[in-house]
Amino acid sequence: MTKRHVSLPDDAEAGVEAFVSDVDERLSSDEDTCEVVRDVLVDLFGDREAYERWQGGGDVSPAERVRLQGYDPCNSTLESEYYAEKDEEKFRTSKHLQWLWRQFDATPMADNIEFALRFRQMLADHLFDEAGDDLRIFKGVTFSYGHNIAVGDNTVIHDDVHLDDRGKLTIGDRVSISDGVHIYSHDHDVVDQTEIRNYHTIIEDDARVTYDAMVRAGCRVGRNAVVGARAVVQGDVPDHHIAVGMPAQSVKIKPGWEDEAEPLEAGGENRQEERRIEYELPPDLDRFDEFQRDLPE
Repeated sequence: MTKRHVSLPDDAEAGVEAFVSDVDERLSSDEDTCEVVRDVLVDLFGDREAYERWQGGGDVSPAERVRLQGYDPCNSTLESEYYAEKDEEKFRTSKHLQWLWRQFDATPMADNIEFALRFRQMLADHLFDEAGDDLRIFKGVTFSYGHNIAVGDNTVIHDDVHLDDRGKLTIGDRVSISDGVHIYSHDHDVVDQTEIRNYHTIIEDDARVTYDAMVRAGCRVGRNAVVGARAVVQGDVPDHHIAVGMPAQSVKIKPGWEDEAEPLEAGGENRQEERRIEYELPPDLDRFDEFQRDLPE
């Protein structure tokens, strides 16, 4: 192991522990989530005095008002809020937690690794469908909802990763996802791009998806497999295989696993349809084409 154990000074450690525990306790209570997120963000951004002045009827500029209102996730919209097929009940809470996550990442404290990893672990415990122990999520990680993500133990997700859970995303134990990776669980029809199909995308235990790679919706990256830098995974990657390129193809079996792995020519199968997640749109949905096109019936 090439890592070192690092700890904060005792005073800083006490402050971090008190803060994370307080937010965790409030999110676990019956307290309104919007209010919890608002209070936490007001204090994280050091805006308590201005916020209380505004709440007390004091004068604020239009810019100040927008800023102060923006700490409350009920006054915000996210891209995924516009998705027609989303689970409205689940999204109501996950939106608030996702807002806290994103705004926390915009604070200077998000660069304090020991603090930020623990704070995001706590948020993941509340937001994800499953969040394993010792989950290490770095800065700038985004997702569609959060509530359709399941992650195992001892997994690390590095900077600027996008986890699309419009469908369903399962990430196993001891997985490493490098900076800039995009993992998708939805796809668009090639004729009508407004028609969305959702899938279950799977990254198995001990897999490694390296720098700037992309995994297409409905694919499976096998156990102990490696996806090379900037590879585009369009089909399944078998266990213990190393896949590179656009589209990704198996070029090697990890040394020592030759007897357990499928032959090198295996893999690449597109099994999207086996992992498709059907959904029904609300009958009263106001259907329209966001591109304002006249499409054939």
